[in-house]
Amino acid sequence: MHRTALIVFICLAASSALAQDAPKRKSGLWEISMTMPQMPAPMVSRQCVDQNTDDLGKSASRDPSTKCSKQSVRREGGNVIVESVCQMEGSTATTRAVFTGDFSSAYKGEMTTRFVPPLHGSAETKMNFQARHTGPCAPGQKAGDIAVQGMPGAAGGRPAGRMSAEDARRMAEEMRKQYGK
Repeated sequence: MHRTALIVFICLAASSALAQDAPKRKSGLWEISMTMPQMPAPMVSRQCVDQNTDDLGKSASRDPSTKCSKQSVRREGGNVIVESVCQMEGSTATTRAVFTGDFSSAYKGEMTTRFVPPLHGSAETKMNFQARHTGPCAPGQKAGDIAVQGMPGAAGGRPAGRMSAEDARRMAEEMRKQYGK
């Protein structure tokens, strides 16, 4: 399960680097459910977003050791296509994601990442996303904060499962150090 979580963070880092070109989500609280075949249950997070911080995924989840030779976002009809080719930990990660929705009330997506050579024993990961706008951000939550269901409390005295974008970046780095070697 730890390797699965690490791969999830790596894949999200590769795809979120392109968020600045994707449609902006409506300001407020977004509930995002992610499923993977390797995970026994969906991972549910709640992210506080505003128009000024919706690109935070770019700086928050981006691992400086990841080098990308291709990053593109384009529209094809009602779909947003995100593609990247990145080098990470001695592997080439080729990611393709397709997102649909109005990004005002809901969106969904499918993402496939192939690793050559396999990364931590995984040659391919597939993720599905379902996201919906649930209203204003939770009391005490500020733009960029993420609350992840089932996670222990994060730094800064936040309630269980609540973390800032910087906390998420640090956690991904710690997971990479602990489980990535």
